[in-house]
Amino acid sequence: MSNTHICFIRHGETTWNAERRMQGHIDIPLNTAGMGQAKRLATALTQTKHSFDAIYSSDLERALHTANVVANALSLAVHTTPQLRERNVGQLQGLLLSEAPILLPEIWQSHIARELDHDLGGGESIRAFHQRMQEVLELLLRQHRGQSILAVSHGGSLDMIYRIVTQQALDAERVAIVPNTSLNWITHDGSAWSIQRWADTSHLSESALDDIEI
Repeated sequence: MSNTHICFIRHGETTWNAERRMQGHIDIPLNTAGMGQAKRLATALTQTKHSFDAIYSSDLERALHTANVVANALSLAVHTTPQLRERNVGQLQGLLLSEAPILLPEIWQSHIARELDHDLGGGESIRAFHQRMQEVLELLLRQHRGQSILAVSHGGSLDMIYRIVTQQALDAERVAIVPNTSLNWITHDGSAWSIQRWADTSHLSESALDDIEI
């Protein structure tokens, strides 16, 4: 059986990324730097001559814009799904990382302690987020077994994918870096997933932000 390959891509930079403001499900567009990153990403993927069978994207604008730029270059249609969204970080959404501990100290402490069942005040718990990302990974495998696909998502989402593939504990400190428009390849050999290549930003001419929200 042929291996299944998924290249997960984090969306391009947004103004809120640069400000270190938590986005979650708030629909923030790419900034000028992010648009440039998406174009360089599309050029790089075109030049590799790698054949992709499909491209999926979160339905949030920052991911969908990135996906559309890539899809146009590769002559693919984008399949959107809310399952690829960032984690909903509840009452932390819209706050700067510097102000959240002051304005919402109890929720912030639960956040940084990675309490698995805390929904951050109406958001999504880590456990629920893990289940959502596990389900979308299984769905992509069922629908594209033996194929090679792209999936444009978000920093927190790709950290969760990394945890699932490497079996990293959900309450452990983050070890995966996920820069904007990075290429993050995983492979399924018919029995299990493995990391093929992670945090590849060789297509960018400048450093990309790695600030993510979980």
